[in-house]
Amino acid sequence: MDSDLAEAVSTLKGVFEQRKIPVKFGQADAAVVERLRKTLKVPARYRSFLLAADPLDVETVTPVERLRFFPADKIIDEQLGYSVGTEETPANAAWRKTWILVARSALLGDPYFLDIAKLDAEGDCPVFTVMTGTDSLRPELCASSLQQFLRILATSMEVASGFGEAVLDDDDERTFRETLAPRIKTIDSAALRAGHWT
Repeated sequence: MDSDLAEAVSTLKGVFEQRKIPVKFGQADAAVVERLRKTLKVPARYRSFLLAADPLDVETVTPVERLRFFPADKIIDEQLGYSVGTEETPANAAWRKTWILVARSALLGDPYFLDIAKLDAEGDCPVFTVMTGTDSLRPELCASSLQQFLRILATSMEVASGFGEAVLDDDDERTFRETLAPRIKTIDSAALRAGHWT
């Protein structure tokens, strides 16, 4: 794992610890990660993330979203009903083969995915989400890279710690998003412009 990605993972782990939210990272089996490379074309940077910090039980917690990562050994199964189908669960015709699910909203069920059609020279790619249950799929940019995605998640959890554990009303939610926006801008201005987090 390169130093930027390692720092982003370390920051995310630190926020879980600071907020006393149970979390479990591990190290993915190399054979499982190789299978992900061959079958789904999971890019190099995400593979290095799985090998060093496989999200075995990782769910971020903020007032507006709870994002649950898939561990390496579940990623292939999670593609079912999206890029992969069976008789019982057909593939989604609108889902692109270059979209790889890596997490899901624990609140709304919306998928978070890598778009490997937009790979960069370092083997990284942007992370998107899409609202399910609609007639058409309109991807929203969450982060321009995996490293920026992890940093945004860590930052949003840091900001959330100032809001306590109570259910937020609309004003509190707006205040949370307004507090988060300038911090996201310093991490990934394209993600801020896309508007998913704010």
